[in-house]
Amino acid sequence: MKALVVYFSTGGKTAAIAKEVAEKLPADLFEICPQDPYSSADIKWTNPVARCNREKLGNKDVPVVGKIENFEEYDTIILGFPLWYGGAPNVVTTFCKGYDWTGKNVCAFATSLASGIGKTAEKLTPFVKGATILGAKRVTSAEEVLKDF
Repeated sequence: MKALVVYFSTGGKTAAIAKEVAEKLPADLFEICPQDPYSSADIKWTNPVARCNREKLGNKDVPVVGKIENFEEYDTIILGFPLWYGGAPNVVTTFCKGYDWTGKNVCAFATSLASGIGKTAEKLTPFVKGATILGAKRVTSAEEVLKDF
């Protein structure tokens, strides 16, 4: 098994979990970075005109910086992100659209202070066509992610 941990983080919690998972597996690590970085005002979901809300409700793609070389070499992708509207932020789904997921196993983990995992796996499916989603869960630690491996 060649594993890759891919993550998007705004406050550091998802990043910390992803880095620990990658170190303990071991797996390679890749951070999803938006072309236009988010400010704290951009992710203030309680503001109806905040960028995160406009992107999610407008179903907008969010350009990303960087590309994973040799993506085809990985058979397992552990995908981490904060929950936005009960699913992956648009920057994550835009990232996913840039790769061929055929034959990959995907394990998603999400961090959130308030919402549950809900239908995150179902919402992610169209963006990872050809992959098998092994599950999605809300976590607070790397140990919760690792117990499935």
